[in-house]
Amino acid sequence: MTGTVEATRRSLRVMTYNIRGLHDDAAAVTEVLDESRPDVVAIQEPPRGPFGRRRLRRVAGAAGLEVAVQGGGARTTALLVRPDIPWVGGRAVRLPWRPGRTRRGMAIMDAAGLRLVSVHLGLSAEERARHLARVLAVVASAPAECVVAGDLNEGPGGPGRRRLALHLRDLTADEGPTYPAERPRQRIDAVLGSGGLRPTAARVVDGESVLRASDHRPVVVDLHW
Repeated sequence: MTGTVEATRRSLRVMTYNIRGLHDDAAAVTEVLDESRPDVVAIQEPPRGPFGRRRLRRVAGAAGLEVAVQGGGARTTALLVRPDIPWVGGRAVRLPWRPGRTRRGMAIMDAAGLRLVSVHLGLSAEERARHLARVLAVVASAPAECVVAGDLNEGPGGPGRRRLALHLRDLTADEGPTYPAERPRQRIDAVLGSGGLRPTAARVVDGESVLRASDHRPVVVDLHW
């Protein structure tokens, strides 16, 4: 659903979740989404192929969400949103690519007075640096507060994370590791936001369904501004 952005809304629950192409247990992904009750979900590694869009719509719909941005230049990202939250400006943007690398993109939309960006950065530091130049341009052009959520493929303290910290605050800095799901050791999944956003609650989602759903644990943040 699209419409006029809700200027009066002052809170939002944002989740970021790498669902590994729904190659593990799609029903468990639905359970995780349903139990977490997010308003917006930044997806990484949505299902691809001829039935990928339909599969993501089915999983999202079963959890009371709809797909706002998927496919095209978004590549390895997507955005889901609760149907009662109007959103505008949904678009897919390709990230710089070189042969031999995975083609990546970002999914963008404006909702509840925020710009929301789902990202899945590259595996090498050089590739992430190229991606971040494009991501930060989107952040700089945001009309108000901005949230960047996703699989950063880099832990805290890395060069990409330090660069992001010049523009955005890590709203999940006090939370534990997210990858791999069964015995997480790395905090590579995060939600970052601009200065006017205040996290009132944040957590790395745990539980039996999380272990069945993907090789990443999702992160949920309640935002107020």
